[in-house]
Amino acid sequence: MVKRVSMKGAECPIARALDAVGDWWSLLIIRDAFDGIRRFSEFQANLGIAKGMLAARLRDLVNLGVLELAPASDGTAYQEYILTKKGHDLFHVVVALRQWGEDHLYERGERRSVLIDNENRQPVGRLELRSQTGRILRWADATVSKLPLLASSGKRRS
Repeated sequence: MVKRVSMKGAECPIARALDAVGDWWSLLIIRDAFDGIRRFSEFQANLGIAKGMLAARLRDLVNLGVLELAPASDGTAYQEYILTKKGHDLFHVVVALRQWGEDHLYERGERRSVLIDNENRQPVGRLELRSQTGRILRWADATVSKLPLLASSGKRRS
């Protein structure tokens, strides 16, 4: 079996993000948390994941600050896993993966779930990347640029 290489110290933000939450079980747990699942048993039943694997992924997501443990909302002795702000910030990532999957992995008319706007009960619109002036950007309209190292004070070095 190939040993997993850590990207925790990588210069690339995508590599670091994938190191943190790129495991497919982790992303499915986050998806389920957005859908309102909060308890270990609910995650396990919905995902069909082994209990040990689920426990490890939940622990990692708590340690990362994506989920937090809270007392059960029904007053029982159970604990629930709640998305933190850091977890909520993954919403666009989950939606982008959903929309990519809808576009490329389904045949026309094939049954699938749909993300609905709670206000008007209509399917949500497409995610768009925009420039600071509001112009819609496509892949060829943006370039990765390496930033200079920041000093410990948070200011750029000269």
